[in-house]
Amino acid sequence: MSWCNYSKRKVHFGLNGILFSLSLASSLAYFPISQRLLKKSWPFPGIELIRPLRFDAPADKDKQKEKARVSRTSLILWHAHHNDVAAVRKLLEEDRSLVHARDYDNRTPLHVASLHGWIDVANCLIEYGADVNAQDRWKNTPLADAEGAKKHTMIELLKSYGGLSYGQNGSHFEPKPVPPPLPNKCDWEIEPSELDFSSSVTIGKGSFGEILKAHWRGTPVAVKRILPSLSGDRLSGLRHEVNLLVKLRHPNIVQFLGAVTEKKPLMLITEYLRGGDLHQYLKEKGALSPSTAINFALDIARGMAYLHNEPNVIIHRDLKPRNVLLVNSSADHLKVGDFGLSKLIKVQNSHDVYKMTGETGSYRYMAPEVFKHRKYDKKVDVFSFAMILYEMLEGDPPLSNYEPYEAAKYVAEGHRPLFHGKGHTPELKELIEQCWAADMNQRPSFLEILKRLEKIKEKTLQADHHWNIFNT
Repeated sequence: MSWCNYSKRKVHFGLNGILFSLSLASSLAYFPISQRLLKKSWPFPGIELIRPLRFDAPADKDKQKEKARVSRTSLILWHAHHNDVAAVRKLLEEDRSLVHARDYDNRTPLHVASLHGWIDVANCLIEYGADVNAQDRWKNTPLADAEGAKKHTMIELLKSYGGLSYGQNGSHFEPKPVPPPLPNKCDWEIEPSELDFSSSVTIGKGSFGEILKAHWRGTPVAVKRILPSLSGDRLSGLRHEVNLLVKLRHPNIVQFLGAVTEKKPLMLITEYLRGGDLHQYLKEKGALSPSTAINFALDIARGMAYLHNEPNVIIHRDLKPRNVLLVNSSADHLKVGDFGLSKLIKVQNSHDVYKMTGETGSYRYMAPEVFKHRKYDKKVDVFSFAMILYEMLEGDPPLSNYEPYEAAKYVAEGHRPLFHGKGHTPELKELIEQCWAADMNQRPSFLEILKRLEKIKEKTLQADHHWNIFNT
C-alpha cells in the first residue's frame, strides 16, 4: 500500500489528466506512477509528499494483465491531457478499447481533450469510436466540459458528432455558461472605411458582383461586394445570407466576420482562406489519392452535418467544388462556404417534411429532383456531395463531356457518371452510389456518411501500413 500526508480537508488534484481523490489514497495503488513523475506533477505547494508510491509484485498473471491494463489507461489519459495525438493514436492502434478508458472519476480521454480544447486528440478519439455523450461521475458529457471551459471550436466539433450538453456543472472548474444572445446588428455591421482595398486582389466574380481579398483591421479578409445596380431581390438575398452566417460557428464552415448593409455597395466579409477553392485545386492536381479524398470528404461532411442539424436545418443548395475552400496551400483542412442560395428550415421533429421546389444551384452538381422542379429536402446536398467525391477520385468534373445543363438533364433521366479511376475502393464506390441515389430517401444523412468515411479511412490506413511494411 502507498500513502501520502495531506491536509485534512478533501483535496482533488489533476494528475496524468486524471482526477484523483486524496481522501481515497488507496486507489492510487492501482496506478504505476513513479515518485519522480508524481513530484514533478505535484500541484500543491505546502502539501508534502511523505513517502514514494510503492507497488507490490502481482501474485498471478491475471493481476499482471490488470496492472498493464491500468497502466495503459493512465497513459492514454496522460497523453490526452498533454495534447500528444501521436502517442494517443499509437495506444489506440495497440488496443482500441482504450478509447473507452475511465479514470477514478469516470472521465474518458475525450472528457480530458474536450476540457482543454485539444481538437486533434478529440478527432483521433472520435475516429476510434469514442462515445461523445459519455458521462463522468458528475454526469457531465465531454460537450458540457468544453462549454464550461469555453472551448468554442471543440464545442462545435462535438455538436457535429451529435454531442449533447448535460451535467450538474458543465465543467469541474467553471460553472456552465449561459448561452450568449444572438448578435445584434451593431455587433457585425462594419464601417466601409475600416476596409482597406489598397492592395486588393479579385478572387472571384459573378452576376452579383465580385469577391476581393482585402484587409480589415490589419487582417486579410474575403469581401463579397455587391453591384449597386442590382435589384431589390438580390439585395434582400445578401441580407438573407448575412442572417444565416451570423449564426454559424464550426471549424468546417467559413467564418463570417461582418457586413456592410447600411451603405452602398453592400458587402459581406468572411475569413480569407489562402488555399483557394477545391475546383482550382483539382484542376491543378487531378485525381486525388484515396486517403486525401477521404480526408477532404470528412471535412466537407462534418461541415454539412453541422448545417443539417435539427431543428434548424440549413440546406446549402449549391454545394460544389468552387464553394469548398482550402484553409492553406498545404490543403490541410477544408471549409464549406458561399451560402447565397442556402435555405434555413425550422423542423418540429425528425419526421417533418420540409420540402421545396425550384431549380436552384449549379447544374453539374444538381440533384435530379431539383432539375425536375419536384419537392426536395436536405438530401439534395448529399447528392452534390457524391458528385464532389466522385470528382476528387476521378480528377475530372462529373460528366465533363456534357455541358452543365445537358449533364443535369442526363442525370435526371436516370444516368450517372461512370467510374474510370483507380482510386475507387469498393467501399467508396458503394458510398458514392448510395449518396447519388435517384430516391432521395435512400441517400444517407451526413452523420451516417461520417461514420462510413471513418471506417473506410481506418481500412485505408491499415492497407497503407501493410503496403509500407511489404515495401521496406
